[in-house]
Amino acid sequence: MTDIPGLPARRAALQLLDAVLRRGQPLESALAAATRGIEKSEDRALAHAIASETLRRLPDLDDLIDGATRQRLPDDSKARLVLRIALTQALILKTPEHAAVATALPLVEGGPRRLVHGVLGTLFRQQAQLRTVPMLLPAVEARWEKAWGMSMVGMAAEALSVPPAVDVTLRDAGQTDHWVAALEGSSLAPGHVRLPGDKAITSLPGFAEGAWWVQNLSASIPARLLGAGEGRSVLDLCAAPGGKTMQLAAQGWAVTAVDSHAARLERLKENLTRTRLEAVLVKGDLLHWQPKEPADAILLDAPCTATGIFARHPDVLHRVRPKDIAQLAETQKAMLARVGGWLKPGGTLIYATCSLEPEEGEAVAATADSAGLVLDPVSDQQLVGPIRSNPKGWVRIYPQFGCDGFFIARFRRG
Repeated sequence: MTDIPGLPARRAALQLLDAVLRRGQPLESALAAATRGIEKSEDRALAHAIASETLRRLPDLDDLIDGATRQRLPDDSKARLVLRIALTQALILKTPEHAAVATALPLVEGGPRRLVHGVLGTLFRQQAQLRTVPMLLPAVEARWEKAWGMSMVGMAAEALSVPPAVDVTLRDAGQTDHWVAALEGSSLAPGHVRLPGDKAITSLPGFAEGAWWVQNLSASIPARLLGAGEGRSVLDLCAAPGGKTMQLAAQGWAVTAVDSHAARLERLKENLTRTRLEAVLVKGDLLHWQPKEPADAILLDAPCTATGIFARHPDVLHRVRPKDIAQLAETQKAMLARVGGWLKPGGTLIYATCSLEPEEGEAVAATADSAGLVLDPVSDQQLVGPIRSNPKGWVRIYPQFGCDGFFIARFRRG
């Protein structure tokens, strides 16, 4: 059956979904193993697209499936997984229905082929469609409604409806108009360009020579809040893959970038080489490593659940559990308490997470005084685009305007 055109990509998509939904693996880290043996890059990309879009619209897909079956299929049954990827292809990726069916049935060889064929036939005859605005997973919706209210839940659902645009940060903010024209994009702030459509990033003007790098507008805010470095020292902690390191270097800071993962530091080194920017790279665990001398500034982009990037990586919605949030929040508090003493008196610390969980943002920031840190409120005038601060002077970015969910707070050492 493996000679059916496109079947290996569908098998790989099935493996990817199993890795995320059953084993809790990140989609990106499961990709290499799932697509091993698939030679064509377009087939690997198809497997990734099927899995990613299935995860993006899973509750809606299940709603259609449940409406076409007499008895509810178990969540982890192969028949349900196969139906999900077949419907994703037909309804989202616009694969012809006959091709979606032809590549689905071999995946349940020896199993409920008649059931899968019957459900797909019923839904296609009914011309089934997905909602314009998708449903969130019930557990995620309940958690975010409790934390932020239904308005934010609506924003999140809208953000999930389509893969977001790609933002890039420029090495030279003074060249914003030039790169908006060259990349045929738009800009929400100096040094920022939003690219239209689905672009082949590495083939675009300016990539090879390092004029810009991919970075969501939200992720650029922490380094922006430190301003011009003028040769002063900054520790970029948990730095890889290096978007903020490059920003800080471009802003004139003397950067020491610290990360605990050697492979990620190697990627950061490659990015610095491409952009012709400089930083000292250090492999170290923040709970054990410490600098030889205090710094003028620190940027702590702490490890987190990354639920704020769900629109680009919908697998996080399916992997993150309350216990993960609680465990990471404790690590973040420990890191903030430890690194606060690495600042010079009067120095600035930025704490940030790409998380939509208040336990990883506001609750951690509330412990900063125990590390000798004093809140330095951020004003709206210091922010860019549609991003605003809240009454406490913290920055809570919700998933709207193509921005990732983020939390940012700025402190000074007393």
